[in-house]
Amino acid sequence: MSEADSLAAPTQDERTMAMLAHVLQIFTWWIGPVVIFVVKQDSKFVRFHALQALLWQVGLIVFWMIGMAVWFAAIFSTIFSAAGRTPPNQAPPVAMFVGFGLIWLLFMAGYLSNIVFGIVFGIKAGRGEWACYPLVGRWARHIVKV
Repeated sequence: MSEADSLAAPTQDERTMAMLAHVLQIFTWWIGPVVIFVVKQDSKFVRFHALQALLWQVGLIVFWMIGMAVWFAAIFSTIFSAAGRTPPNQAPPVAMFVGFGLIWLLFMAGYLSNIVFGIVFGIKAGRGEWACYPLVGRWARHIVKV
């Protein structure tokens, strides 16, 4: 029997709040999980699920910031390296369009995973499960001390 199984079963209110933490992240990004994490300090179940959603949102924000920095660095390096050497009517390099497509696909994959995680883990939280996100679940367990 794991430590999570030995804890008391979550109440219906706790399951609902934990489910809301996951579902609200789809629409409110990090704001919904933060509000639920701060408001429900007395429930480890709710804190665990809200913290997972919050950590996932922080990870997505960092991912998108790095992606945008790489994208802007690629654009500016293309502009500055071609300045003065190319005729004014020349088309942009093909690599710029391929890079844009790849970065766009990565951003859409991140957004789609956000929707899927919010729905799947919201359902699991609504059932009273201590389900962990793939990358941040262990951190949340450690922080909440579950």
